[in-house]
Amino acid sequence: MRKYTAQEDYPLYERHYNDIRTATGKGLNDFTLDAIQKGEIQPEDCRISAEILERHAQIEESVGNFQIAAELRRSAEMTRIPDSRIMEIYNSLRPRMSEKKKLKEIAEELKTKYDAPQCAAFIEDAIHVYEKRNMFK
Repeated sequence: MRKYTAQEDYPLYERHYNDIRTATGKGLNDFTLDAIQKGEIQPEDCRISAEILERHAQIEESVGNFQIAAELRRSAEMTRIPDSRIMEIYNSLRPRMSEKKKLKEIAEELKTKYDAPQCAAFIEDAIHVYEKRNMFK
């Protein structure tokens, strides 16, 4: 797979218009007023794909924005997790709302069920911080 760079590929919208696909596979040309009026475009059709997030991460890396690239890759992992589960995880991360065991289970779930190791690492980092600051339930 080729690497995307700011020099050659940014902005993706202008340089790779026909290659951009949403999470459901719709291309930018599919988004027309007529298609919306006919009900051919649904809310889930408007979601960004993991592939496009990865391309943006590569572009950010190419100009030295490694933290932004990492955030984009974590976002790409999150495209595999249902919204309802993301909200449950978010609520579990609120200080003094969860137990260490529960957060460890969430981290393991992210690794195994959703193939989201960077998201799991984020939870594991939170565990260390919560433990250090006595922020568990």
